[in-house]
Amino acid sequence: QVQLVESGGGLVQAGGSLRLSCAASGRTFAISYMGWFRQAPGKEREFVASISRSGFNTYYADSVKGRFTISRDNAKNTVYLQMSSLKAEDTAVYYCAQGNLALTTATAYDYWGQGTQVTVSS
Repeated sequence: QVQLVESGGGLVQAGGSLRLSCAASGRTFAISYMGWFRQAPGKEREFVASISRSGFNTYYADSVKGRFTISRDNAKNTVYLQMSSLKAEDTAVYYCAQGNLALTTATAYDYWGQGTQVTVSS
C-alpha cells in the first residue's frame, strides 16, 4: 500500500519561497510518475507540476512556470516542490500524487497525500 505524506507548508509573505516535500512509502516510487496539485477554497483541484520516473522530464501549469520547480530523489522516495516568487493566488492546499502517467488530470493518479496548507499573505 502506498502512503504519501506532504510537509513544508505554512504562511509566507508574497514574494517569498517555500519548499514542499512528499515522502512516499512502498516499493513503487521509483517507477511512478509524481505530481503536485492544489485546491483553493471554492475551486476545483488543479494541476501544478509533474515529473517523470527518472526526473528528466518535468511539466508545469502555465500559472507556476518559471516560479516553481519539481524534483525527486528516488533514493529517499521523496518528491519536492520548490516554490518561489509566491503570490496570494498561490494560496491553497497542496497535494502530491503518484501515478503511472505524467498527465495533468487528477484522475490519472492513483494515490494521494492528505495535503499541506500554503498561505501567501499580500
